Amino acid sequence: MRPATDNPDTCPRCAKPPALCICDRVEPVATRLRVVILQHPREDDALLGTARLVALTLPGAGIRVGLSWPSLAGALGEPAADADRWAVLAVTKVSEAALATARREQVALVDRRGALLDRRRHGLEGILVLDGSWSQAKTLWWRNPWLLKLPRLVLVPREPSMYGKLRREPRREWVSTLEAIADVLPALGEPEAARDSLRRLLRTLLQRARDARRGETAG
Repeated sequence: MRPATDNPDTCPRCAKPPALCICDRVEPVATRLRVVILQHPREDDALLGTARLVALTLPGAGIRVGLSWPSLAGALGEPAADADRWAVLAVTKVSEAALATARREQVALVDRRGALLDRRRHGLEGILVLDGSWSQAKTLWWRNPWLLKLPRLVLVPREPSMYGKLRREPRREWVSTLEAIADVLPALGEPEAARDSLRRLLRTLLQRARDARRGETAG
């Protein structure tokens, strides 16, 4: 997990201000798959960001902050890593076949050439998710050419983002880091409990954010 914040005005665990602290609602769920979030250093949505919520909910999840790493192993902080056993959530264009499968099954797994893979039998060890604005995520993608060697996960969410008016996504089908991870995990054979726990925690954060805004307006 990313080191705790040293900002005295935020919770040292969830990095949210007191009115938005969600630590009392965290329900950890263990997963076989590892989740590693590569976060752009200028991702500054501290109030409504979700990376730390993922790390609190999934005990095996981690956050790495930076612009580039020399390799998959470097990004994982390990001496070696098998690129065939790690998939990255795609942020670039994919084949029509992959999109068609994702529209039908919500998630598709493709190799570096765009050929479909059996996502449940591929033997993935973990997934990488790029965290930041859309432009920041694309910067991470192009500054780490080793990502091109990994299998790619294609996600077509079945529901719009839970943020609603709190944060507008550039396109209706784009969702937050937490929402993407919550949708991908069950499609890769992980328990629905992981998805449910993540979404409940985000729902709590968003409700507390709305309550705080109403309080500010009333004041």
